[in-house]
Amino acid sequence: KTFTASQQKGPPKQKRGPPGSNFVFCYICGRQFTIASIGIHEPQCLEKWKNENNKLPREHRRPLPKKPEVVKTGGKYDVAALNEAAWQASQANLAPCPNCARTFNPDRLQVHLKSCKPKGGATNSMPST
Repeated sequence: KTFTASQQKGPPKQKRGPPGSNFVFCYICGRQFTIASIGIHEPQCLEKWKNENNKLPREHRRPLPKKPEVVKTGGKYDVAALNEAAWQASQANLAPCPNCARTFNPDRLQVHLKSCKPKGGATNSMPST
């Protein structure tokens, strides 16, 4: 069974990599990256998010995503807490469909709206005689 992001209770299971490689979630897109590459990914992802958001109609534009702050404990970041906070932040960036309430990345919502129709059926405009 396939779940959409809005049906999932928490962050997906972490990827497995070489020993010692920790994966963390991007707070913007929700994808996983190694700790070494997340610092490279986030600025690029944020720039892409801004570009895509600016292409949307004003009523569908979202506020700028905020990077969650996770406090260091014992001089180290708690990777599980960091991942949970980043996952929640990425889910908050999703835009709900006004017709079915499913959530999408804002750039994908426009594609979805082409095929999603409002509940209650459309009115048929037949000429009256």
